[in-house]
Amino acid sequence: MNGALYVAKTGLSAQDTQLKVISNNLANVATVGFKKDRAIFEDLLYQVQRAPGADSADGTQLPSGLQLGNGVRVVGTQKQFTGGEVQITDQPFDVAIAGGGFFQVTLPSGEIGYTRNGQFHLNGNKELTTAEGYLIEPAITLPDEVNNFTVGVDGSVTVTTAGNTAPQNIGQLTLASFVNPAGLLATGQNLYTETGSSGAPVIANPGEQGLGQTRQNMLEASNVNSVEELVNLITTQRAYEINSKVISTADEMLSFINQQL
Repeated sequence: MNGALYVAKTGLSAQDTQLKVISNNLANVATVGFKKDRAIFEDLLYQVQRAPGADSADGTQLPSGLQLGNGVRVVGTQKQFTGGEVQITDQPFDVAIAGGGFFQVTLPSGEIGYTRNGQFHLNGNKELTTAEGYLIEPAITLPDEVNNFTVGVDGSVTVTTAGNTAPQNIGQLTLASFVNPAGLLATGQNLYTETGSSGAPVIANPGEQGLGQTRQNMLEASNVNSVEELVNLITTQRAYEINSKVISTADEMLSFINQQL
């Protein structure tokens, strides 16, 4: 009976973690460039009381044995890097990635971060930054009196100024790709950093080496499907209730034994 209590406890703990993953997905349903997570479960070690295939008598073997599971645990969460819906914003500093790849950002530590959020801004030095003020890598600095700011599908950045109506190329947006993007470390602020699991970044211009193209005046919405997450929420709630029922039943059985002895 105590074993059933422990197994149900692991189920409650796992579903509690699953609920936290789902709630984080739903909380970020409106976050630009957000990628949803999913929890990964695995069963715990088994108590093997009779091994499958063991000899039961001369010339006979056990067909299945006796193996008792000890519950479940969450071993990881995995980012789902499917594309989100592209929304038109008509803002010149909004840039979406149509396809794979990440924008590069210079973090305060000097490390390079990676993001799908192309909602860029200008700082006091007329440099292109994220909402947190981190510089885009490679850096893009606008000249004075810009009349028109254009980002091509290949990431080329051109402007026209009050004194010169001819387009001037002032920089190039590049994208990074990874062998295993799910291995990136999510650090918050819509940013990821490289890990040994993600592999080293491959840097190229948009549209090259399998990377997506850049789309100005657009943003990539979160890839969270609220209906799907609500269904997952109901499933998680039911699984939690079932594990709670196991604890209640085991407690009733122990109470019955205690009263009879």
